[in-house]
Amino acid sequence: MGIMSFLRERMGTILVVVIGLALFAFIAGEVITYGRSFMSGDRNTLGEVAGEKIAYEQYMDKVKQNTEMFMQQSGQTSLTPQITDYVQENSWNQAVSQIILKKELEKLGIVVGTDETQSMISGKNVSPQIAQYFTDQKTGQLNREALNNFLKQMQTAKPNDPMTQQWSNLVASLIEGKRSEKYFSLVHNGLYVNSLEATDSYEAKNKLAKFTYVELAYSTIADNKVTISDDDYQTYYNEHKGQFKNPQELRSLEFVSFNASPSKEDTAAIKSQVEKLAADFKASTNDSLFVQINSETKAPLAYQKKGQLDPQLDSVMFTAAPGFVYGPYVSNGSYKLAKLVDSRVGPDSVTARHILISAATAGGIDKAKAKADSLKKLIEGGRPFAELAKNFSEDKQSGEKGGDVGTFGRGAMVPQFEEAAFNGKPGDLKVVESQFGIHLINVLSQKGSSKVVKVATVDKPLVASNKTQSAAYSKAQAFLGNVSGSNFAEEAKKEKLSIRNAEDVAGTASTIPGVESARELVKWAFNKAEKGDVVDQVYTLGDQYIVARVTKIKPAGTLALEDVKDMIKPEVLIQVKAKQFSSKLQSALNGSSSIAQVAQKAGVQAIPVENIVFANPVIPGLSLEYKVIGTVFGMQPNKISKPIEGAHGVYVVSLNSFQNPAPLTNNIREKQQLSQTLLQQADNRLFDALKDKANVKDYRFKFL
Repeated sequence: MGIMSFLRERMGTILVVVIGLALFAFIAGEVITYGRSFMSGDRNTLGEVAGEKIAYEQYMDKVKQNTEMFMQQSGQTSLTPQITDYVQENSWNQAVSQIILKKELEKLGIVVGTDETQSMISGKNVSPQIAQYFTDQKTGQLNREALNNFLKQMQTAKPNDPMTQQWSNLVASLIEGKRSEKYFSLVHNGLYVNSLEATDSYEAKNKLAKFTYVELAYSTIADNKVTISDDDYQTYYNEHKGQFKNPQELRSLEFVSFNASPSKEDTAAIKSQVEKLAADFKASTNDSLFVQINSETKAPLAYQKKGQLDPQLDSVMFTAAPGFVYGPYVSNGSYKLAKLVDSRVGPDSVTARHILISAATAGGIDKAKAKADSLKKLIEGGRPFAELAKNFSEDKQSGEKGGDVGTFGRGAMVPQFEEAAFNGKPGDLKVVESQFGIHLINVLSQKGSSKVVKVATVDKPLVASNKTQSAAYSKAQAFLGNVSGSNFAEEAKKEKLSIRNAEDVAGTASTIPGVESARELVKWAFNKAEKGDVVDQVYTLGDQYIVARVTKIKPAGTLALEDVKDMIKPEVLIQVKAKQFSSKLQSALNGSSSIAQVAQKAGVQAIPVENIVFANPVIPGLSLEYKVIGTVFGMQPNKISKPIEGAHGVYVVSLNSFQNPAPLTNNIREKQQLSQTLLQQADNRLFDALKDKANVKDYRFKFL
């Protein structure tokens, strides 16, 4: 009683001390861990190549550049998770390759001299990367005068001028490209095909074999009739261990999803909401403002030709009168209303030039507009447009060509630029504002004539209501509360949920089968989970709530037998069948003097084939059989082989004869073909070897 009384009286003090010590231990541990990580640079190291670190910022700069390049080339304004994965993986491979190549270049002392650099920039054979910016559109030839003027500008440009930095980056990339070209030339020049190799290749393609075979096909025994022992698995694994090298850690998940897509009630409510807007939309006198206020997508209104609208609108808008409202209709996951604002006959394409004045450079949009108006007056007074474009336009690419932006169709330019170019007439000078600044546009010519329409569209996405989302989330949360690593399948079966699997997921993956935008789930699986762990929360992925469990971890390096057992089972089955068939055929061989006798004892037919070449090891009607054809071309006529374990079955063969080709009198063509094959394979093989030697370490899953 005395002890209990003592504890009750002092429990508050004891708890404070205990909790304080626990907190101190926790915080101290975190500080030490953080400090160790920070001091070692791990918090910013995305990977390592031959001991050289790849910084997170360095990698993300490359991803940003590649993303912008992809969007510019493809015309897309956003990227899908799959394309994002592709860009990130491509950027990683570029970073790894650059480090590997840089080390090889430094080791060999490969450099590009001043004269070589000058030759690439302004010599007889200007680099195509530079030439593309200074090519005369009319002649297709390099405009030397424009190039030389630009180079003079670069000599006097300020160091902080963005154009100076871009030019320096371009020249640096050309130099690195030239160094790489020299390196690969060294490798390629070291490749050689001798006369013996040429002769062997010629005979492999032209020497004909005629033989007879007996086969016991693996398909004649059902898989469920074969028993595989642990020794069978181990034997196959030991013989093929080199095939099970895993370049990066992979993890497998099983998961259930709770659908939070819009219900029938949600869809009906959104449709009703759009229907109520229809009358106001029809009566609206400012359709652009109406779209900005009521539409989820704030797209500017622009004239479009037939084929550019939603298919449902194409059939009605080109015959309707202005003010006509169509819908509600469903398109791209939204309920929509469309109103015909205007229709007219306009040109199909326009040729124009412009001078761009940036608001930032001019000191504000008003000053930029005033400058454009001043330039317009100078042009109207007789000053050449091309001269002013070269001196004042901030679009340097077109400015060097006198402001010429070429010929373009509808949809190629920003709406404000397009409106001015297509609605004006040849010779017009127009000042318009866009997100890029103020444009002084000169319409040079217009071609073609077709009907175009301006359609205003209001959209409301089909999304689940809070009620629908809450119901699905509650079910997912309840399931998560009931599961553990051992009862996942049992609980899923009880709730009548289908378990889906995501096998061999990489640490940088952003999708898993059937689920896009799964990046956060993958990060959990790699950063916080061990084998058998269930998620620590319900993950919201698109319109699904996901509860998942890690089922398998395959570490980088040579995988253990257990990690590949399911994968190799089909091959092990074949190996077990092959042992049985080899024994059967060996018994048939004993005492047999001909292939016909072997076939009779084995209970199968002897099948003759002819015109088989070593370079194409296919048995007609079956499959590629490298071992069988290789054995045939190493035999003497009228001899019978031992059992051969092939891809389709186990064989015994008897060579009848060879038909030799005419002697190779000129091996030059054969050498050229072999050399070309070597060159095509050399670069990839070289990089694979260098990459393997570089001991590449990938930590991206911790960051992305």
